[in-house]
Amino acid sequence: MKSQLTILTIEDDSAIRQGIVDSLSYHGYRVLESGDGTVGLRLATQSEYDLLLLDLALPGVTGLEILQQLRESRPTQPVIILTAKGDEGDRVRGLKMGADDYVVKPFSVKELMARVEAVLRRSAERPSNVAVTEIPGGAADFDRRELRFDDQSCVELSEKETDLLRYLVCNRGRAISRDELLASVWRLNPKGISTRTIDMHIARLREKLRDDSLSPKILMTVRGKGYKFAEVRS
Repeated sequence: MKSQLTILTIEDDSAIRQGIVDSLSYHGYRVLESGDGTVGLRLATQSEYDLLLLDLALPGVTGLEILQQLRESRPTQPVIILTAKGDEGDRVRGLKMGADDYVVKPFSVKELMARVEAVLRRSAERPSNVAVTEIPGGAADFDRRELRFDDQSCVELSEKETDLLRYLVCNRGRAISRDELLASVWRLNPKGISTRTIDMHIARLREKLRDDSLSPKILMTVRGKGYKFAEVRS
């Protein structure tokens, strides 16, 4: 199965990049690579691959800029960020923007492969960007921006409600922070911005989904983390 998986590596240090490429190839992965942020952005947004290994300190377009644009077009694309030991701030920002994991340089081949395999394992259960998903008692149609219920009733969704619900569905089972939702759904820098608007949209979605606000079963609140979509059989 590994020979069928493709990993894109964007790393400007040629020695580190070559070591990554050699290790991945040895373990049976197909590898795409770039040492430049501008070329890397094009590969990240236009190529087909299963996992992105993304250095944050890149010439031209930065790794965080690549991650931001990638999350707009491919919200579920698995990403592991590569950071230097002292870049904790960028690492935290990357995780808040939706990166799945990180590796601090210098790292061993054993550590890198363990993290690659763990993220690929998790992402295998993650749905791709969806048009329709089942909800208890009906279905959510994202293309039509509506909820359809088995009793033949239909509820319209606003554009932002649709985007928010789709993002939660595409990351079902994962607790998503309000900062990540602001960055990925609202396209806003979460620093210094109130997240009250997210809570209000969640409340409206729960009402439209017929999800009990006091004991929600669909849009779950994860204390100290954020929200997650928990698919429940009707």
